[in-house]
Amino acid sequence: MGDPRAAIDAVYRAESGRITAALIRYSGSFDLAEEALQDAVAAALTHWERDGLPANPGAWLMAASKRKLIDFIRRARTRHEKSSTLAHEINLRAESQVDDLEPGLDAYPDDRLRLIFTCCHPALNVEAQVALTLRTLGGLTTAEIARAFLRPEATIAQRLVRARNKIKEAGIPYEVPPLDQTAKRLQAVLAVVYLIFNEGYAATEGESLMRSDLGAEAIRLARILRELVPSDPEVIGLLALMLLHDSRGAARINVRGELVPLEEQDRRLWDQGRMAEGLECLDLALREQRPGPYQIQAAIAATHAHAREPGATDWTEIASLYGELLRLTPTPVVALNHAVAVAMSQGLEEGLKRIEWLGVSGTLDEYRLYHAARADLLRRLGRRDEALRAYEQALVLSTNRVEEAFLRKRVASFS
Repeated sequence: MGDPRAAIDAVYRAESGRITAALIRYSGSFDLAEEALQDAVAAALTHWERDGLPANPGAWLMAASKRKLIDFIRRARTRHEKSSTLAHEINLRAESQVDDLEPGLDAYPDDRLRLIFTCCHPALNVEAQVALTLRTLGGLTTAEIARAFLRPEATIAQRLVRARNKIKEAGIPYEVPPLDQTAKRLQAVLAVVYLIFNEGYAATEGESLMRSDLGAEAIRLARILRELVPSDPEVIGLLALMLLHDSRGAARINVRGELVPLEEQDRRLWDQGRMAEGLECLDLALREQRPGPYQIQAAIAATHAHAREPGATDWTEIASLYGELLRLTPTPVVALNHAVAVAMSQGLEEGLKRIEWLGVSGTLDEYRLYHAARADLLRRLGRRDEALRAYEQALVLSTNRVEEAFLRKRVASFS
């Protein structure tokens, strides 16, 4: 018999978004959906330890979650007259296939994508839309979302509560907008999908550098989005960006499980088929002549892809692209990446000067990659004491075990 706790953790990571999305569609309630799933997880631990793992753990957890949801609704009958009808409806649906679609919603072939559009209602501000969807569908913790936004955890927790309250108080319907009305929500949807991918590509917490389940889910959702809005170049650009990053996955960890920086990767391990698909998508997007942030980021990834070896990387082009990206999205993280590209193209001192100027405001104080980038430039410049302190600060802020090991190795190199 396999380890039930490990199995529950694995199936929760892989299936919680899909299950939560289905439960919200059935019940219309974020709170009921999450409570039902958590009760089902607790039940799984008891049953799987006693009876062994089921043949299909994901289907077992989905069925158990639906039963828990039905129980909640039945207990609330005295308070809600329609609960009996709804419980009967849910019970009938629970007997059908897990991934059956609601009649009339065939244009949205997936509960998770429908719920992303629902969460991204224009009545909520964009940050609340993204945070709520990441929490509900991406399975990210409040702490992980806070790090993605460079915000205190308490701030994100409050915004999640306010977003859910607004949905309840304003009576925002759990509905799918018609396809001709998706434009108002598309930018938030794309942001959600990309943040899910980023958490899969570089997990903020845990024992693994990557969470392949989240990366694959984000790419799958982007493919569906492309079918829904085939003429939007940013949708194609996002797909291109994720495919190009994902093509490097096998080279990012060596045989000892250690992180390998981009410049040290064995480029023969890059997935050429996935890279070619990403380059093709980028070419299609750029033909529309409506450049946007995702297309520019994909172009940066493509510039790396075209370099046969690290020394052949066109850093001048990358710096130029980051400059354009900074004009469109003037955020501290984009400015940091631009500064690194400037360091590699115009000189380490110039790049370091820009990075340290960014640090004056304190906005990036809790962003580990700011300290890691600064440390790397200081190391290259031979300023060992300053580099060591910067690496140590990055290590303090890191919560991923693989990343921590890499930073410890850097720190140890100074002794």
